[in-house]
Amino acid sequence: MSNTQDPQIDWKSLHFGYSDTDANVRCYYKDGKWGDIQVETSTTIEIHMAASCLHYGQEIFEGLKAFRGRDGKIRVFRLEENARRIADSAKGLLMAPVPEELFIEMVKKVVKLNERFVPPYESGASLYIRPLEIGISPRVGVAPASEYLFVIMAMPVGPYFKEGIKPTKVCITREFDRVAPKGTGRWKVGGNYAASLGAGEMAHSKGYSAMLYLDPKEKKYLDECGPANFFAIKDGKYITPASDSILPSITNKSLMQLARDMGMEVEARHIPVEELATVQEAAAVGTAAVASPISEIDDLDNGTKYVILKDGKIGPVVMSLYNKLRAIQYGDEEDVHGWVTVIE
Repeated sequence: MSNTQDPQIDWKSLHFGYSDTDANVRCYYKDGKWGDIQVETSTTIEIHMAASCLHYGQEIFEGLKAFRGRDGKIRVFRLEENARRIADSAKGLLMAPVPEELFIEMVKKVVKLNERFVPPYESGASLYIRPLEIGISPRVGVAPASEYLFVIMAMPVGPYFKEGIKPTKVCITREFDRVAPKGTGRWKVGGNYAASLGAGEMAHSKGYSAMLYLDPKEKKYLDECGPANFFAIKDGKYITPASDSILPSITNKSLMQLARDMGMEVEARHIPVEELATVQEAAAVGTAAVASPISEIDDLDNGTKYVILKDGKIGPVVMSLYNKLRAIQYGDEEDVHGWVTVIE
């Protein structure tokens, strides 16, 4: 079990990055079945140099968080949804899906083992949980592995908005595609993120927080915003892109439900680029930021600027959704949808 002594961490100075903690948990798939859960203190793994994850990209992952509430209880947000999504990713890459019960047991175990690294309530920080599955069979011919490693690590991370939530600018260009039509975009595959690095660096070099991609087939409709989903508020409706190439964001799914709870109509549909001229609010949405408000979207190819927040102030709907979701995660509001799991 974890050391009960509090770690010497300046909780308010934490950034979103890796740090060592007490333990990680692992499980191996061999001979057609998953083995026993193993607790490890080592931060390294030993794999064959011909492992399928290295040569043919059999690698999938997830990201979720645990929060310490005002009441001292630790809550994990929507771990069942993460379990289902990583299983779907596994099926897409012909990997062995991790059973939902095993995923949940391992998440609970890694949180308990690293309980002293769950930041205090008033810090605004959280414990980030990273499940990872890789193919470990030696493969030189193109074929799925027969053996897999599933590992879950956890580390404390600071709030995405260290100085308070602030709007940012994003850009559009047709020079890059995030994924191929009907490709791996719907699964949380490491290769998708590697393929986005060039576009992301270009956006950052020009002063933007992210690249807002267009659909890879026609280049007419909004797709993902960097590594995040996108949504906008238009005439009182919550609208978000619908596509086979977009990762189904658990945070976006949660915000859509909260929007419905607020009496809003929700539309998942194709959103033409030109429609950005008529939206009142917009945000990138994901585990790290929850909802990152967007003030302006610049089309670098034709010079069009879509100014979303004309006074620079965050829109009321994005702010309400952001606050509502965080309140549920920390236990400050009732969890009417059963989204949080309290770690006993």
